[in-house]
Amino acid sequence: MKKKTGLLGLAILTSIFLLDGCAAFDTTTNSEQNDTEEKKTNTVQTLKDEKKKQDIEQSLDLKNNSDQAWSYSKDEDGWVLSIVTVVTNPEIEEQQGVSVCVPGAYVTGIDTNSDGKADITEKNYSDTVKGTLVIDHEAKITSTNGQVYTADEAPVILNTGAAGYGSAKNTAASTMYAKEGYINVACGNRGKQDTATNEAGEEYYTGDAPLCLVDQKNAARYVKYNILLGNLPGNVDYFVSTGGSGGGAHATMFVATSNHSDYYDYEIEAGAVGVYENSDGSYATTVTIDGKEQKLSDGAWGCIAYSAITSLEEADAAMAFEYFMDTTYEFSTPFQSQLAEYLSKSYMEYINGQDLSVSEAEVGFDLNDDGDKKDNVKLTIQYDLDKYPETNGYYGSYLDLYLAEFTENLQWYLDNLDYTQDWTWFNESGEALSNEEVSAMSTTDRATAFIEGRYTKSTATEKVEGGMAGPPAGELPTEMMGDGGPPNSSEVGTPDAGTSQSVSGGVDSTEYATYEEMLAAYKADITEIEKGDKYGNNLVDLYNPLNYIGKKGTENPTWSKIIMGASEGDMSLFSSLNLQLAWLDAGVASTIEWQWDGGHVPSEILGDSFSLFVDQMYGEYTEKGKKIDKTTAEKQGENGSESTATGTDISSWVNYDDANQVSFTLADIAAYRTTKASKAIPGFDVIDYGQEDYVFGSTTKDARHWNRTLLDIFEENSEKLAPLFNKSE
Repeated sequence: MKKKTGLLGLAILTSIFLLDGCAAFDTTTNSEQNDTEEKKTNTVQTLKDEKKKQDIEQSLDLKNNSDQAWSYSKDEDGWVLSIVTVVTNPEIEEQQGVSVCVPGAYVTGIDTNSDGKADITEKNYSDTVKGTLVIDHEAKITSTNGQVYTADEAPVILNTGAAGYGSAKNTAASTMYAKEGYINVACGNRGKQDTATNEAGEEYYTGDAPLCLVDQKNAARYVKYNILLGNLPGNVDYFVSTGGSGGGAHATMFVATSNHSDYYDYEIEAGAVGVYENSDGSYATTVTIDGKEQKLSDGAWGCIAYSAITSLEEADAAMAFEYFMDTTYEFSTPFQSQLAEYLSKSYMEYINGQDLSVSEAEVGFDLNDDGDKKDNVKLTIQYDLDKYPETNGYYGSYLDLYLAEFTENLQWYLDNLDYTQDWTWFNESGEALSNEEVSAMSTTDRATAFIEGRYTKSTATEKVEGGMAGPPAGELPTEMMGDGGPPNSSEVGTPDAGTSQSVSGGVDSTEYATYEEMLAAYKADITEIEKGDKYGNNLVDLYNPLNYIGKKGTENPTWSKIIMGASEGDMSLFSSLNLQLAWLDAGVASTIEWQWDGGHVPSEILGDSFSLFVDQMYGEYTEKGKKIDKTTAEKQGENGSESTATGTDISSWVNYDDANQVSFTLADIAAYRTTKASKAIPGFDVIDYGQEDYVFGSTTKDARHWNRTLLDIFEENSEKLAPLFNKSE
């Protein structure tokens, strides 16, 4: 749970990596540098179309938008901007817009006649009013955690929707952060399986990678541009991306790819502000403000991502590896079991090929068990079935780090149980404790009861002031679902079939009768993708954040946080660990939280909140911020009203002789992780086309296979896999 900062010391041993400035986990393989290194950003060269730049900037200047309107919430003291389009050439306008909520304290009122004075204020407001904001630059807001903000220094929260990598219609921004002093931004985005009509009247597929991410980048450009113009309050240097599940993936990709030129062509195509092509093919990324050119970036300062479903490129192997380490896990079919074995070996080779190492002092763990935290430890996965049969032969320092993170996260949870409110606690006989007994519980008592599952959490969604309300475990918030419906609402073979393929089912495919037919489809799809899109890019590479973290051309953020449910089955926890390693190697402060008993898209709990973390980052990494501490817990004095304990008993997995220093084995944690496993193998590039396969479609084909690792395994092991395909026994 503790935040890791500084360079982690991932040793990139080859000189080519040092010269290129790539972060660890750089897996780009297509003539990768593409035009990226050749078409460098350049603001000195002559613009290819100066008039186009002028037209875009004039059109996207909010004060020139006669349709902009503002509504006021008295209860939340927030002004909300009507939805406005953020580009000049939208493909699907209802998905390429933005709305902004501004705290009332920053607003003198609305200027309705362009004289610069407030005509409508919160005192005489009655209905939505057209006009421009009159900003109070002297006003201050003290957040619920005690941080102080002004209109010019306020963080800007960019909500990345894209649940299931799907489209999101434009919606009005929420007022939830007004009391915290943040500017809140809601943006739409195109997504998988969207369609549009060309000039010939023909319908085509659109919204695939990277357009969902591009639309979010374009929204950020629009808001930043209007902040620089003085049309909106906020600080362009303090953007925070946030989202859950597929939205969490995009929040992560947004910050990981900050202002990288690989996305400029797509932004230019849409008519985004602040990114233009020069006559020599390079790019200009400035806007004209008061007659002077100012740099405009589509990047972010920080990120808080919930259950980030990224990176997809390693997701199949990482999840199979987690499953395979549990010797008690039963795969649905012999084919999936054998494939998991091959994927596990592939994941070991992938990790070992990164030449990773870690400073024990940086992560705070004694990984080599020599009694100190002074060493630099090489991170590897090793295999010896005779010595480590309990994990199907796998062990190593990389897995020691994984285990240490799990241990630390559980210990943090136990140490913070004094923050519980409205939980119902039970004794060993299953009887609810009296109020007096609850009041007398020590931290150790609560920890023991939690481990033994003798509790029921509050039926109300836990929400600390300023935090993001969390959904029930395993469910996605309605506002994050987009048009595709809830996850798991359809069968495999549709774009909204959950995060990926369900673990249930006795056959490997209903679409392909033979292994050879399936293999041919994979090969054709992947060959097509690897040829590149109209800009020469491999879409899979564009959607892998590990290709961009710390890479030359990327503007690294200051900090990043990823929150995963420790028991969620939607994504391997190795993926968030790998992202943290890459962030730390790039010098970015990085935190991962694996929330015990948490499902998919968990909210902050036990005294933590979204706003607390943002306020703490502002205090630590800005000159004007102050240090913010978590408030002291007020112990629960009354028991809840539930009659039956519903907590998960994890006592069989955890050694808790000393509740202040719990421990467990790698085999134990593998078993814990698979108890709520919900994916087949492969779980992401699904054989019958699953959710993520629709992210990498084309204008004529809505879904395509994309995982080169899977294809290589299929081709290299066809003699063993083919006879098992579609065989239930």
